[in-house]
Amino acid sequence: MRVFASLLAASLALASPAAASPRRVASLNLCTDELVLLLAAPEQIVSVTHLAQDEAETPLWRAARRYRRNDGSLLSVVGMRPDLVVTMSGGVRDRSGIAARLGLPTLDVPFAASLADVEANIRRVATALGQSARGAALVRRMEALRATAPRRRADAIWLGGGGRTVSPTGLEAQWMALAGLAERPMRGDRVSLETLIVRPPAVLLRSDYRQGQYSNAQRWLDNPAVRHARAGRTIATDGRLWTCMGPLLIGEVARLRRELAR
Repeated sequence: MRVFASLLAASLALASPAAASPRRVASLNLCTDELVLLLAAPEQIVSVTHLAQDEAETPLWRAARRYRRNDGSLLSVVGMRPDLVVTMSGGVRDRSGIAARLGLPTLDVPFAASLADVEANIRRVATALGQSARGAALVRRMEALRATAPRRRADAIWLGGGGRTVSPTGLEAQWMALAGLAERPMRGDRVSLETLIVRPPAVLLRSDYRQGQYSNAQRWLDNPAVRHARAGRTIATDGRLWTCMGPLLIGEVARLRRELAR
């Protein structure tokens, strides 16, 4: 897939400006759906995944429903005649071979592990779409958040379904730091009832992703005793934004800063 990404970049660099911008773009991954929906001109997009059209998965679902849906496979979009397929394969070894046989120019976006990776992916996709200015605008917003990041950060625990939390060195924690939150290290990336009672964080950042599907392991959060002991503050966050941990979190970081300033 890296070979195809390199060939695509080379062909875009050599082509004329008019030819450099693909006119029929398909995305095969929820996270690339979000990048394409944020960066492409609406008329460039021909297809996004079915997940992008699910209100429970992304706040961009309304925009995504303007386009034909696919199941995340190359075969599901070949009939749409895309001139660029954007995906985040994560090691699907045979995809590049299939793309070659089908004659599909493909850009494989790597998974982001840092804020710098997020910025690089924005630039990568924007360049491939012929929308460098849009990409630069998003990167500038991220740079502004970095430049104004609070020096002092509150002890915090990000809490998802089943008591799941995040790594203190992961990308989620890096976004939290921009908001003024320091993710506390937790053994096994899980939060226990005992932790919230004995040593509650200053801020409990609670994801609302698929609340109706929370497991019994998290039901204790609704216990009145726990509500009083578990944290100095509990702030709800839109869990859909944290699935891909991409530029959709720019606005959420700004909102969290306002919440913490109250």
